[in-house]
Amino acid sequence: MSSTMKPPKGFAPMSCCWSTATMQKRLPFLAWLPDYTWHALKMDFIAGISVGLTVIPQALAYAEVAGLPPQYGLYSAFMGCFVYFFLGTSRDVTLGPTAIMSLLVSFYTFHEPAYAVLLAFLSGCIQLGMGFLRLGFLLDFISCPVIKGFTSAAAIIIGFGQIKNLLGLQHISRQFFLQVYYTFHNIGETRVGDAVLGLVCMVLLLVLKLMRDHVPPVHPEMPTGVRLSHGLVWTATTARNALVVSFAALVAYSFQVTGYQPFVLTGKTPEGLPDAHIPPFSVTTANGTISFTEMVQGMGAGLAVVPLMGLLESIAVAKSFASQNNYRIDANQELLAIGLTNILGSLFSSYPVTGSFGRTAVNAQSGVCSPAGGLMTGALVLLSLDYLTSLFYYIPKSALAAVIIMAVVPLFDTKIVGTLWRVKSVRGPDAGPAAGERPALPCDRNPPGGVTEPGSGKYMARWAALLEDFHKRGATLALIGLQVPVLRVLLSADLKGVLYFCTLEEAEKYLKQEPGTQPYNGSEDSVPEHKIALLKA
Repeated sequence: MSSTMKPPKGFAPMSCCWSTATMQKRLPFLAWLPDYTWHALKMDFIAGISVGLTVIPQALAYAEVAGLPPQYGLYSAFMGCFVYFFLGTSRDVTLGPTAIMSLLVSFYTFHEPAYAVLLAFLSGCIQLGMGFLRLGFLLDFISCPVIKGFTSAAAIIIGFGQIKNLLGLQHISRQFFLQVYYTFHNIGETRVGDAVLGLVCMVLLLVLKLMRDHVPPVHPEMPTGVRLSHGLVWTATTARNALVVSFAALVAYSFQVTGYQPFVLTGKTPEGLPDAHIPPFSVTTANGTISFTEMVQGMGAGLAVVPLMGLLESIAVAKSFASQNNYRIDANQELLAIGLTNILGSLFSSYPVTGSFGRTAVNAQSGVCSPAGGLMTGALVLLSLDYLTSLFYYIPKSALAAVIIMAVVPLFDTKIVGTLWRVKSVRGPDAGPAAGERPALPCDRNPPGGVTEPGSGKYMARWAALLEDFHKRGATLALIGLQVPVLRVLLSADLKGVLYFCTLEEAEKYLKQEPGTQPYNGSEDSVPEHKIALLKA
């Protein structure tokens, strides 16, 4: 009798649960670390420094949005850098505090640090559980209009919420409508120093951003002096947040020396990292002790909204940059990374974090090669907590308000309102994305196009309207993975301007203008042989 136990009939052969492939899937750094090069190390070092110089002033500013002391922004900015090194599947993504997440924290935690830290822990547990249960696909059911509407509204709320700091107004309510009323009601109390400095900082940030967007690429044949000048300009424009905040702090310190201070300052920031401790499961106040159950009830819907929005924002960022840079991510692995980040971060007084689009863009533009760039970013944040907190005292709040406003302006999509107004009701359960939605392919580098995978032909009467809307926008509609009955119906309808592909990869190659892949169009003669055989059968 053989000693090898055969699996029951109908079951796959048993394999080792800790195989190399499984280990590399659960710990992605094991896949790329053996091939790591000195060139990659150099590029990751540069990218890590660039992101670090961006995240430090942003973290201080986002803590203000969350209604927490400034140090909590820094407490939230380093853990994701280290966790993502081990668990992340995107080389570009950076985890940390963001404007939208800070706004949600402000809404659900009553500006109390204990609630914010507990929310980070519970959100991390939910996200980690979703990752283990492989529920990443659920995020696909949140439509593009919902996301665009939410981020645009959040940009308005966050941006206007900083007007009071930009103008130096005091004692303004945080509730949005009361905030609008009292901001205009107290406009006469504007501090001239804060207003001037805030506007100057906004102009400087805008100019530096425009410079960054219009810097010509470097070529090897350029003279050394030109390349050196390009490097200096690139560094200054990339680290523009840190540069502008440092300039504002220097101006404030100069006035402090003379004995006159026209600005509202950030104030004292505790030095160093807090000791690791479990999140607070109860809070003692002057009126008694608030139990864990009462804290959870107080946060209410935040226990669902915060983790889901964190996942949505992070995975959207990861997918966007993965498509631009031609690599793939694992959504469920990303859930594990962000969940563990929030759990471990809560041990060091972090509030909930997620993937940052702005800092991820800086990371990608800096030429990052792997998640190792985050190690330098995290180290820089820890060094700032140890050695720079005394300097944070002199940072004017108007300068941080300028940083926040300029960071959230790109979140407001001015085109989505008109697009959603014009879009027709052509979407069915199998009809793919509506004409107004952002297509699945990386349209940032290619002509706009849509890719959808229909499964039935019951909405044929609406295809003509859909194609007309795509045509008006200069877009191309590509259909992939069609079932034979569906393909037969579409071919018989003789729809113009539609491309048909067998696989998503073929569609991506064609829309990226890569040679070697051709679509088959509306005439049966151009359908591949295997499709012709199926149709004739």
